[in-house]
Amino acid sequence: MIKITDVTKSYGEGESKNQVLKGVSFEVENNDYLVILGASGSGKSTLLNVMSGLEGLDSGSVSYDGENIADYNDAKRTSFRKDSVGFIFQQYYLLPNLTVAQNVRMGAELSSNDDYMSIIDAVGLKDKCNKLPSQLSGGEQQRVSIARALAKKPKYLFMDEPTGALDEETGRSILDYISKLQKKQEFTIVMVTHNANIADMAKRIIHMNSGKITSITQNAQQKTAYEIGW
Repeated sequence: MIKITDVTKSYGEGESKNQVLKGVSFEVENNDYLVILGASGSGKSTLLNVMSGLEGLDSGSVSYDGENIADYNDAKRTSFRKDSVGFIFQQYYLLPNLTVAQNVRMGAELSSNDDYMSIIDAVGLKDKCNKLPSQLSGGEQQRVSIARALAKKPKYLFMDEPTGALDEETGRSILDYISKLQKKQEFTIVMVTHNANIADMAKRIIHMNSGKITSITQNAQQKTAYEIGW
């Protein structure tokens, strides 16, 4: 379980200080599918970064199975992310001198996963294995970053607008694959999006505004990627 307790986070100092998170508290059950919804500037991406250990916080706690990672030093927090966490960002963060297969294999090697080629195939890039990122479209690069995160077999998968660079057909296909893989491998999903339709796939939805949680709702029934609007 992930337990977020009274988390605050600010950027800047003095008169330019901007408090982005203002006492945020909630829990995420193991194998949950949680979507964080909110307008641009609501604090949802900052919350994702703090709860995944990418950024520190001003006050409060972020606990995984009772252990507060906010108390970790940089080295221990890096080790935690390496061992347990997968990330899919709006930016691709691919290594430009490595091919598609090599970029994905990097994620796979963190968990000794020899079956990463099946993930490349599942995201529709089997014929692009030997291409460099510069030879791919934006949508293809996003699919590489998704495959790399999934090849790691993370215990917790954090996603920030993962379908932002994808067309509808590809976006639905990717979300469907991630959802099915979650059921098979039993990992926790936390996704940030502004697309309320995608939230229909989640078990629970956190609604944010101005750095605070305004409500937490639960779907009576989760929809598939092919049942939601787009």
